[in-house]
Amino acid sequence: MRIGIISPTVETDGSPLQSGSIADGARRIETAGFDSLWVFDAVARGFMLADPLIAVAVAATATERLEVGTCILQVPLRHPVELAHRILTTQLVCGGRFSLGVGAGSTKTDFDAIGLDYNERLTEFETALPIMRTLWDGEDVDGARLDPWPDVLGGPPVLIGSWGGRRWIDRAATQFDGWIASAAKTNPSTLATGIERYRAAGGQRSLVTNIVVDLSAETSPLADDGPFDLRCQPDEAARRLARLAELGFDDAILFPSDTSEGNLAAVAALRPG
Repeated sequence: MRIGIISPTVETDGSPLQSGSIADGARRIETAGFDSLWVFDAVARGFMLADPLIAVAVAATATERLEVGTCILQVPLRHPVELAHRILTTQLVCGGRFSLGVGAGSTKTDFDAIGLDYNERLTEFETALPIMRTLWDGEDVDGARLDPWPDVLGGPPVLIGSWGGRRWIDRAATQFDGWIASAAKTNPSTLATGIERYRAAGGQRSLVTNIVVDLSAETSPLADDGPFDLRCQPDEAARRLARLAELGFDDAILFPSDTSEGNLAAVAALRPG
């Protein structure tokens, strides 16, 4: 199972990010031996996060082998033609290491801040995806055309973020390049049911994101109706990751609050054998 890390959202001492922090964090993650780096997407929630496409481009230029991606980019917050253009630019900068995790969004304040109708997000998501894919293929959409560079023709791999919806998990398996589940928004039972359904539909790559890590916490059992996390001692954290691998997940995307070199090394040591 591949192990990824969420790009640092604060400095290692907990202070706000500074110039150079995104690149420095990406280099620490690559040096620690992780397979990938991923970026959240949120606005107007009382804290600042980096623009996801800018952040993954910076991370890619600061590293040599890391896969970089979004988990997840809220597609309905942007105009699909403008977003399709930005995504192709990001893909070009990342040199083939970019994976695009997308979803409809789940937080109303993000939509309110931009003046968009939260209740229309699923319809907008459904409409935007084929528009972007058509543009990435170099075709016209209502007079709009991007004429992609040869290196990015067809666009990046698209991973569908769906926490438990049967319809989108099935579509992720049959129409897209992967499925992203959420450890924070679901529970162990939902993850097990979701991966079984995804594989039955023929799905290939499956990822679990938002796995909170705190190896200093005392170990307590995972609640059946609570989030899947690694707030526990290292031996138990390793067992929980191994369980995800046994279920059939290909990638675990971890979210440690401490991204110092020492803690990243301790987290990297949890990788299933």
